[in-house]
Amino acid sequence: MANDETVWIIGASDGIGEALAREWAARGARVILSARSEEKLKSLAVGLGPEHVAVLLDVADRESLDAAARRITELGPIDRVVHLAAAYDPGKIVEIDPVKAAQIVSINLTGSFHIAQVAPSLLREGGQLALCGSVAGYFGLPQGQIYSATKAGVINLAESLRSELKDKVDVRLISPGFVDTRLTRRNNFEMPGILTPEKAAVAIIDGLAGKRFEIHFPWRFTMGIKFLQLIPYWISLRLTRRLVQ
Repeated sequence: MANDETVWIIGASDGIGEALAREWAARGARVILSARSEEKLKSLAVGLGPEHVAVLLDVADRESLDAAARRITELGPIDRVVHLAAAYDPGKIVEIDPVKAAQIVSINLTGSFHIAQVAPSLLREGGQLALCGSVAGYFGLPQGQIYSATKAGVINLAESLRSELKDKVDVRLISPGFVDTRLTRRNNFEMPGILTPEKAAVAIIDGLAGKRFEIHFPWRFTMGIKFLQLIPYWISLRLTRRLVQ
């Protein structure tokens, strides 16, 4: 991966986004860091070095995103945009606060739509746009709740963009399994194949340097969930019923 790349990471204040920023900077890229947490962003940018820039934004607020895009335009063409910002509220569907559910849709799905509209014009010709889905979006699992539904939507959005922007933008999909972050620590069950943010960051960067449309990990776990998509509903739904607590 070229040392002179400029990478815009959205959702960079902690978790996978922060780990990505540190790993890409260590590999010689210039990173533009975005999220809602101004103090965390500025602290991370200062720690990484003077060539790295913090740009505050809220992906659910189109005016905020448009203002950030104008600022980033001044920094020159971007090689890669990686959108990771997400909200999460675990629990069964009937237990979820409707206001929180609407916020999750606004951040996860509508936010990804905003990025899909804004990012291509900021990229150099043939640049890369990566949206973050999730293994949770592969199949409707118990307690998957609104988060899983939004991630299924992001997967669909990325697939559509891949066709719409062919030969112009290299659209990719990132589908992590469980990663040890502030969000997943809210889960009250054992998470199979859980990875550190640092290992997830390496998997993402190496994957984006390759040719595959989807970067998913860890394979041993993700392939098991993908299998549910391939078999008839009468089998898959019978299997997932056993997971209900």
